[in-house]
Amino acid sequence: MRFAFIKCHGSGNDFPLIDARGLTLGDAEWAAVARALADRAGPVGGDGLLLMPDGTAERPIGFRMFNSDGSEAETCLNGLRCVARLGFEALGVDAAGVQLNGSVATAARDPDVAPGVYTVRETAGPVSLDVAAWPLRAGVARIVDAVVPGLGAHRFTAVAIPNPHLVTFVDTIDEAELVRVGMLCEAAPDWLPNRANVSFVMVKADAIFVRTFERGVGLTDSCGSAMAASTYAACLNGRKAFDTPVTVLNRGGLVRAVAGADGMVTLSGNATFEWAGEVTVTDGVASDLVVTERFDAEVAAWAEVVAMARAAS
Repeated sequence: MRFAFIKCHGSGNDFPLIDARGLTLGDAEWAAVARALADRAGPVGGDGLLLMPDGTAERPIGFRMFNSDGSEAETCLNGLRCVARLGFEALGVDAAGVQLNGSVATAARDPDVAPGVYTVRETAGPVSLDVAAWPLRAGVARIVDAVVPGLGAHRFTAVAIPNPHLVTFVDTIDEAELVRVGMLCEAAPDWLPNRANVSFVMVKADAIFVRTFERGVGLTDSCGSAMAASTYAACLNGRKAFDTPVTVLNRGGLVRAVAGADGMVTLSGNATFEWAGEVTVTDGVASDLVVTERFDAEVAAWAEVVAMARAAS
C-alpha cells in the first residue's frame, strides 16, 4: 500500500505522520506499517508512527501513535503537537480538542518559542499516581520519591499521563545506568507487565533537563509525556512550583511547561515539518520513497533552538 506522509518532529522526537482519515486498516496492519516506516535502517525512520484518524464532533482531531516496535502508546505529547498542526491546517482552525487513545487533550496555536518555529500549546491530564492501574505491583498505592524494588537505589516518582513514567532526580545523567534501568522495565517483568518509560532528570535554577528511555523505543532525544511527567514530579517533590512556567530541556531541544496542582500539565513546543513524501509498504517493508516537499526554513530555525538548548544543558 502506498502512503503519503509528513516527516515531522516535536522537540527532536521524530515521526512519519499520516493523515489517516477515512483509512480502514486494522490495528495489526498499522503496527506493521509503523515498524516499516519507523525502522532507522529503512528509507524513512523515526521514533514511531503518528496517525490522524477521524475525530469526533467534540474532539475533531483524532490521534494515534505506534512505537517503532509496533506497540501502541496511550499518548505522545511531542507527536500530539505535530498531529494538531496537521489538524489545524486540514480543518482551518487554530485550536481544537484531540481524541487520544483512552484520554483527551486540547491543543492550540501558541506564540512561537523561537523565530520561525511553529509552536503548539497542548494540555493533558489529569495525571494519576495510582500505580495499580499500570499495573505496577509494588505493594503500595503510589510511589513518590521512593525506591522501586528491582530497580536499584534510585528514588522514583511514578506518574501516568496516561503513559506510565518512572522519574528520578539525579545530579548527572549516567546514560548507561538509564539504559540498564530502562531495559529492566522494557523486559515487562511480572510486576510491570505493560512496561514503563524511565527518565533521569537534572534540576537547574531556571529549568529541568530530562533524558528518557522510552517504552517501545529505547533511549530517545526527547519524549513529550516524559517531560510532562517530569515537570509534575518536580513540583510534587518541591523541586519546582506548581502553576509556574518551567523550561524543560532535552537533547532534542526544549518546551515550556506548566504543571497544575489539579494534575493538568501544559506543554508549549515546536511542531516542525521537515519534509513530505510518499512510500510503499509491502509485507512489512518500506520502499520506493519519493520526497515531494522540503521545509528547509523550519529545519534551520529549529537547529538554532537545539544548539541553544544543548549549550544550556
